Amino acid sequence: MDPFAPARLGPITLRNRVIKAATSEGRSPDGLVTDDLIAFHRAYADGGVGMTTVAYCCVSPEGASAPGQIVMSDAALPGLRRLTAAVHDAGAAISAQLGHAGVVAHKKLTGVTPVAPSRFVNPSSMAYCREITRAEIAEVIDQFGRAARVAVDAGFDAVELHFGHLYLPSSFLSPLINRRKDEYGGSIDNRSRLVREIAARVRETVDTSIAVIAKLDMDDGLPGSIWVDEALRTAQLLDADETLDAIELTQGSSVFKPMYLFRGDVPVKEFAEVMPRGMRAGVRLAGKWAMGDYPYEDLYMLDAARQFVPVMRNTKLILLGGITNRAHLETGMREGFHLMAMGRALLREPDLVNKMIADPDTKSRCTHNNKCMVTVFGRTHCVLDPEQRYGVPAARSASSADNSPQASARAR
Repeated sequence: MDPFAPARLGPITLRNRVIKAATSEGRSPDGLVTDDLIAFHRAYADGGVGMTTVAYCCVSPEGASAPGQIVMSDAALPGLRRLTAAVHDAGAAISAQLGHAGVVAHKKLTGVTPVAPSRFVNPSSMAYCREITRAEIAEVIDQFGRAARVAVDAGFDAVELHFGHLYLPSSFLSPLINRRKDEYGGSIDNRSRLVREIAARVRETVDTSIAVIAKLDMDDGLPGSIWVDEALRTAQLLDADETLDAIELTQGSSVFKPMYLFRGDVPVKEFAEVMPRGMRAGVRLAGKWAMGDYPYEDLYMLDAARQFVPVMRNTKLILLGGITNRAHLETGMREGFHLMAMGRALLREPDLVNKMIADPDTKSRCTHNNKCMVTVFGRTHCVLDPEQRYGVPAARSASSADNSPQASARAR
């Protein structure tokens, strides 16, 4: 059982079973691809992953969740083509994560009131969200289709539809947020209607030219919201539709208790430092309560995710959460998962896959301190690697170089 052997994903073949999971990059300040963003993803391609995922690509300007996110449009095409070409040149595939923020958006950013299935107040931002109309639902579905077309034209190998973390599609799945009385509310079959219609539109748009993945919440950790029993039904409905090549299973939300997704240390002090001055004391006092406090364990999503394996007939599954070494990859394959997605471990070591291929006993250097979470307010990076933050130091001139025996020993 070799996690580094080639693997099929719909119409494409990946050189191995490792996907770089979507992690906010903060490297497109004007909403367009930069050389910095290309270098970020090229590093994972050079480092051996089968596919890297560009996050977070908005299907519309009002669907943004943070400043500087790429909107999938004709204006973004030239840069996106440079990005996909650079990753392909390094031998990897590349996916675009497509999303609409919904309740995670903020009027100060988008200029419009955020939308939700029903009227809702985001507890983390205290932003009011109005109920989306049926005409606007149809427009969101169209936006996902148009964004997928941009991805195809840009040379992406796959798209990942963000159906998790209580972004707009995911919030329709939540009985806590979705209190609609029409065909998009009520039973889980009705609440699953939007994600099914988005997936169908995207598949119709791309046909078999690229792979289509959905990122789906198994549960979001909020009482009365998404839980595994209903998530299984949503997954079964999507599987029966045969519109997806794979589902990446996830947990947690971007609305409350975000540490349910990440697990491990809670960087309260670091978050307080990047907050407006008037909010810092409150974050220090209540930050751990608001963010949640969940211990890290290897493969921490596996217990929930393995319940989805026997109910899938047409759709492959991608395991996420606490995957840091070759043994974890092999465990995922034995459990019935086709691909495995890694986030923080690769952020710490972009070349971790190559290291694991060279030495099966390689251990990740990620400490799960989660301070990388705070870096999304600037350029996402591992705080333990200064080169990711500051860049590779400029080479010194030959005249000033240290030619001592000690320096030669260090070089070797």
